[in-house]
Amino acid sequence: MAHGASFPYEQVAEIGGGAYGTVYKARDMESGKFVALKSVRVQTDQDGLPISTVREVALLKRLEQFEHPNVVRLMDVCATQRTDQETKVTLVFEHVDQDLKTYLEKAPAPGLSPVHIKNLMQQLLCGLAFLHSNRVMHRDLKPENILVTSQGQVKLADFGLARIYSCHMALTPVVVTLWYRPPEVLLQSSYATPVDIWSTGCIFAEMFRRKPLFCGESEVDQLGKIFEVIGLPSEEEWPNDVTISKKNFPPLFPRPITDFVPEINEQGAELMLEMLTFDPLRRISALNALEHDYFKEEETQVAKGNDIERNKSQSLSVT
Repeated sequence: MAHGASFPYEQVAEIGGGAYGTVYKARDMESGKFVALKSVRVQTDQDGLPISTVREVALLKRLEQFEHPNVVRLMDVCATQRTDQETKVTLVFEHVDQDLKTYLEKAPAPGLSPVHIKNLMQQLLCGLAFLHSNRVMHRDLKPENILVTSQGQVKLADFGLARIYSCHMALTPVVVTLWYRPPEVLLQSSYATPVDIWSTGCIFAEMFRRKPLFCGESEVDQLGKIFEVIGLPSEEEWPNDVTISKKNFPPLFPRPITDFVPEINEQGAELMLEMLTFDPLRRISALNALEHDYFKEEETQVAKGNDIERNKSQSLSVT
């Protein structure tokens, strides 16, 4: 981790601010290349570094050695002591021009083609299978945290909430933007990697709809919106360790996903429902999703410009 006054990056523009700090586009003054700087001002412990940032950096460094094509690259880390109690930590990432949210907004009507959506989904799942095989969950997947290069390459970004996990453990409930949060997080139950699959199912629907699938205004409202689509779960499926009762919701039956995502084909609808499954233990995994029939048809078109098999074997070989 680089410390000290010499900071070889020149800020060019602010890209955006998240809950965890501001992101800037900058120029590497040595190479002239653009990079993305994620700066966080942090309260420090007696050793001068915040534990959450240390965790994020260690995680990114560990993943970096695999150079996965669908995970954003961490190029440098700089820490500048501001006061005894505060340090400015700057993570330097490769710069990607746009996120998936912008990419969907910029797509001319009627939106992305089904083949294009399939290609993006396949890359997203390759990145996710790689993370999950390394015992890492992202926990905040949403279109703003998925980058798309000008060549159409998908890169998962912003691992501020990622966390090496061990089995099912109760972690902070304040994760994952409300609209992409799975039921187990909304109910404050225990969770693991299936949280990312639920978020991916929501993003899958959004690629077709060009607007979010579930737009709740509170945790309970969000659950209500979810049950309007997938139906109210049975008593057996409802987790025991939660404060919100099933009685808070009217009895609702599942509706066909094509009522909400009319352009999707039969295999795509099937995969989407396997991602949007209430019980996390029955939700499809990223690796199994990559093997789904949805990706088998028109395989040559889908694989164009994307070395899928290499990605998958890489994600399998790093466990």
